[in-house]
Amino acid sequence: MRISAEAIRHRKGGTPIVCLTAYTYPIARLLDHHVDLLLVGDSVAMVLHGHKTTLGASLEMMIAHGQAVMRGSASACVVIDLPAGSYEVTAELAVASARRVVDETGCQAVKLEGGVDMVSQIAAIVAAGIPVMGHIGLQPQSVEKDGGYKIKGRTEGAVAALLRDALAVENAGAFSVVIEGTVERVAADISRRLAIPTIGIGASGDCDGQILVIDDMVGLTVDRVPKFVKEYADLRSAISHAAKSYAAEVRNRTFPGPGHVFSATNSRDDA
Repeated sequence: MRISAEAIRHRKGGTPIVCLTAYTYPIARLLDHHVDLLLVGDSVAMVLHGHKTTLGASLEMMIAHGQAVMRGSASACVVIDLPAGSYEVTAELAVASARRVVDETGCQAVKLEGGVDMVSQIAAIVAAGIPVMGHIGLQPQSVEKDGGYKIKGRTEGAVAALLRDALAVENAGAFSVVIEGTVERVAADISRRLAIPTIGIGASGDCDGQILVIDDMVGLTVDRVPKFVKEYADLRSAISHAAKSYAAEVRNRTFPGPGHVFSATNSRDDA
């Protein structure tokens, strides 16, 4: 059975919740047995589609990648981001977008960015029977408005605003909340104050769970890697080396060799 959003809620203060992003069927297959939660993040717009920000994500894009991840996973709780423009204007729009995502993918929950300003949207989606993961702190959908990717919680006013956002998300009915790009002690304090799990990314080891973008984590990111990322593999070098070796063998005609072509006399050949 899949891990439910409610099961994630009950992990508050327990064994840390392991989360990673996933956007494709094979990656979901590989990650499913190792994680508690897979997030189909709107970061897919940057990671797989080459956009400069997450604002390039559309509802159709999120649904297509969500369907692929659901096909590839069997046990992880799958959460899909609501992209910018699909929920902010009204609670009715937020519910319609969330309902479409859940109906067309079968995912366990949706995620949206915002705190005090998104209370009505979160509450309406939850009232419609769809679990919601919140997202406070650095909000990638707001980078143009904020003038870039800026760490949150560096002034007393900013700390107070973050706490208000966190409590608002919790009170609106979210089952968990991502805290991104926030001063460590501030994120740790928010995590202690909330009754729902916090998922950190560039936040604090005291959060109830952690998430990273899979391409960052395995060393596949070809542009700038954020400071908070730890690379657990170096797939950039592995892929580059494999492509270099393949190109050399094609050019000197050592690939394909006898083991990679089909014989007319061997009926047991199988593609």
